[in-house]
This record gives sequence, structure tokens and C-alpha cells, in this order.
Amino acid sequence: MKMISPVVTTRPRMIRTLNHLCFRGFQTSAAGRHQVERLGVIGAGQMGFGIAYVAAMRARVPVLLIDNSAESLAKAGKFLKKLSEKDVAKGKMTGEQAEELRGMIEMTDEFSRVGQCDFVIEAVPEIASLKQQIFAELAMSTAADATLATNTSSISITKIAAAAKGREDRVVATHFMNPVPVQRGVEIIRGLQTSDATVERAEALVKAMGKLASVSEDRAGFLANRVLIPYINEAILCLENGTGTRDGIDSIMVNGCAMPMGPLALADFIGLDTCLSIMNVLFEETQDSKYRASALLRRMVEAGWLGKKTGRGFYDYSS
Repeated sequence: MKMISPVVTTRPRMIRTLNHLCFRGFQTSAAGRHQVERLGVIGAGQMGFGIAYVAAMRARVPVLLIDNSAESLAKAGKFLKKLSEKDVAKGKMTGEQAEELRGMIEMTDEFSRVGQCDFVIEAVPEIASLKQQIFAELAMSTAADATLATNTSSISITKIAAAAKGREDRVVATHFMNPVPVQRGVEIIRGLQTSDATVERAEALVKAMGKLASVSEDRAGFLANRVLIPYINEAILCLENGTGTRDGIDSIMVNGCAMPMGPLALADFIGLDTCLSIMNVLFEETQDSKYRASALLRRMVEAGWLGKKTGRGFYDYSS
């Protein structure tokens, strides 16, 4: 039987919010409030591009978007052009403003150019060893007063900071929510080594981007994912053990608990591989069985059914 579209009521609201943000982005300027001269974003995927776009549009800061994949950079460039042209067609910005916005985001595959940036946000996949390698290189490639931020959603900031030898106090987490242009909340997480000045600088930048910051300590899953991902995992367990059907689970949470999106549809949107990665971190760091990932979640990731980004997860997105 062909899987149908997920239970979700957020799309019209998300589109209205995105359009509103795009319009406001050129009404006022946040220049000077954050004291960031150039932002570097490492990783041109969905999160990295979203961070770069909002930083340029709202905080009015020039962005250097860095990725070692020519394909990822090409996709980001096409999406930037498409999104800005769509906003022009809708009257959300003028052609000149769209051209200005595109000119503020430069894309490159040369990591060495990160030294030109005084604030860097890493937005690569949730692989601890990869992030540690990047931060070790950032510590050697950027100015001594540059802020080094990670967009990690679950990995210990203290562990990441330890790789940035001599710069540990300048490392902080700025965990943006997906999709970045729509979701207003950002978690600011300090590691054991993070200075107050680093946290304050991160808060100033995300505020200039139109975001609301919530500061948390470095604990497994932080705030959002400590609550959200186990909730999703429990929904998957209910499907796995036959407590309810996919549609029944999502429907009751939307129509009975006032959630904007069902947990299984949300898992597809986040990416099942990301959900599994976060559950693994929670379990490994706490050794609490309540954070053990569902067997069904593991099997779906093994099958390559990762959700919306692959065309199939709990729902079918092929059409």
C-alpha cells in the first residue's frame, strides 16, 4: 500500500513566517550590534545554508560558506538564487536587494580562507571525530580572538573544545533549529572551558539574526533534543510494538495534544539518521535504558530510509 503524506499542519504557517522574515530582513539593519565583521560557515548543507542565509539577510553580515564538496556548493548556490528570485516575484524584496543578498554570501571549497573570519559556525554531520578534526584546524587557522561555534545537536561541547588547543575558551555551541529561516529558537551551550565573553558574543549574533537564545550547560542532548528525540523514539516504539498505527500515532499527537506535526512525520523531516545519532549519544553518555534507540529506527537507517531527504521514511515522499 502506498504511503500517504504525513499529518502536518505547519506548512502554511511556516511559509507565512518565512515570507515575513524575508520582508523584515531588508527593513532594518542589525549591523554593528553583533560586532562580527565576517562570518564563516563550514558545511553547505541544509543547516549550513540556512545559517548563512539568515545571517546575511537579518544580521547583515558578510558570509563565507565553506564546503569541500563542489556539488553541495553548487546546490547551495542554486537554492540561494531560487529563493531570492522567488521573494522578488512575491514583492518581498527588490531585485537590487536580492542581488545585494546574494553578493553577501560567498562560497568556496578552500578551508584555509576561514582565517578571514572572526566568527565561525561549523555545521557538518554529527560525527564527533570530524568535528574535533575541524576544530583542531580552526584553532590553528583563525585569529586568536575569533569565536569558534558548533551547530552540534548532541555532541559534548567540552569534548569538541578540547580539540581546539589553546583556544578552548573561544568554543561554544550555537544549535540552530531546522529550518533555520523559520524556527526562532537557538540553543547556546557552553562547554566546561567556554568563557562568559564567548557566550555573550554568540548571543549577540543570534539575536541580530532575529533568534531567541536559550542558554544551557553541556549535558547529553542539551535542552531541545533531550526532550524531543526520546519523544520521537517512544512514538517509533509504539509503532514497532503495535500499540498504534503510523497515522493513529501522528493523528492523536496533532489533534489530541496540539502538536503542530506528528512525531513520525517530524522524524522524517529531521532525518532518521540524525534521530538515531542523537539517541546513541544520549544512551552512551547516560547509560540509561530509556534512551536506547528503537530497533525499527535502526533498521530503517540501515535500509537507507532516512525520511524526506531520501524520499522515504515513515512516509513516502516520492511523488
